Amino acid sequence: MNKTASMVLKIIGASLAFAAVICLLIGGWHDLSVGYSGMKKRLARKFGSEYDDYADEELYE
Repeated sequence: MNKTASMVLKIIGASLAFAAVICLLIGGWHDLSVGYSGMKKRLARKFGSEYDDYADEELYE
C-alpha cells in the first residue's frame, strides 16, 4: 500500500510539473516569438517607474 501511494504521488507531481511548463509556454508564447527585445520592453513597462509617462522636458521650457 505504501509503495502504491508513493507511486501515485510521484505520477501526480510529475503531471503537475509538466502542466506548469506547458502553461508557462502558452502564457509566454508571444514573448518567445518576439524574442529578447519583446521581453525587455514588456519588463520595462511592467517594472518601470510610475513617473515615466510624464514629459519632464516640457515642464522646464
